Amino acid sequence: MYCKILELYSGIGGMHCAWNESGLQGEITVAVDINTVANEVYKHNFPDTNLLNRNIQSLTPEELKKSNVDTILMSPPCQPFTRNGKFLDENDPRTNSFVYLIGILDKLDNIKYILMENVKGFECSAVRNLFIDKLKECGFEYQEFLLCPSTVGVLNSRLRYYCIARRTEKIWNFRRKDGIIEQLPKDYGTPDSIESIIELNITDKFLIPDKLLKRANIFDICYKDSRRSCCITKAYAHYVEGTGSVFTDASPETLKLTYEKANTFEVGSDKFVNCVRDLKLRFFTPKEVLSLMCFPKHYNFPENTSLRQCYRLLGNSVNVKVITELLKILFDE
Repeated sequence: MYCKILELYSGIGGMHCAWNESGLQGEITVAVDINTVANEVYKHNFPDTNLLNRNIQSLTPEELKKSNVDTILMSPPCQPFTRNGKFLDENDPRTNSFVYLIGILDKLDNIKYILMENVKGFECSAVRNLFIDKLKECGFEYQEFLLCPSTVGVLNSRLRYYCIARRTEKIWNFRRKDGIIEQLPKDYGTPDSIESIIELNITDKFLIPDKLLKRANIFDICYKDSRRSCCITKAYAHYVEGTGSVFTDASPETLKLTYEKANTFEVGSDKFVNCVRDLKLRFFTPKEVLSLMCFPKHYNFPENTSLRQCYRLLGNSVNVKVITELLKILFDE
């Protein structure tokens, strides 16, 4: 079987990378996103793909049918379903394009396969109920998941909601279950250490500035032997709390002793900052974050993409490995 794929909310092409990594037969026929910066990065890495800078609500059922696609891969905006986004759910205008897609799905009888990714929290939303009801109405078999990359042997935590759905005459070898699956059946083994993704000779521009070192007591710090890291968000390197892990070349023992000394001073004071500065704590580079998110080694950003833009785009992207494994399940027949 050779699939022709429509990649919606295509971003920087994480879904495209996952399709390529899956080894399945097919091609991304059309990609669509309204973010011009993301589109520049996408085009840089996938110059031969037909990329449309369009509002998804401008895509008519007739146009989508003429494109001759049979598969949709998509990661709709997640902000309406997050605490930081105030969980406005269907009342958030950023859901409009996805609700539009749900509304026209019954007219897209050419679509046989769907993979959708979103943030944890989507599973208890009104929009999720609307989506699942429409899948049932259109005769799709489906399965929902809440998966973290760490469960598939990846160094990074990024818990996300996923739904895979299909409607074909062929039997689906995957045995679906009612409710949400939180663990894939395969054993993926233990992740490599952080050292496996670390770049050498990193410039000082990635060192954490003093103004952020004042809050070094709340950092999640990784070192070379670490086999885990926290989710990198779009605010990485701009804010501290909850935006992702940082790195030090220092050993765990040195880290412990340094913090013991630093904590004898008032947190945030000059003496506290001077002490933790010796650890040379730094942010992960965009290339390292790409590795944590399992993008292929040849993937890169255009030279004109700013550092802040890189982090924002990565924070909105998907983990390639998780998507790859779900694609294999979706097409298992």
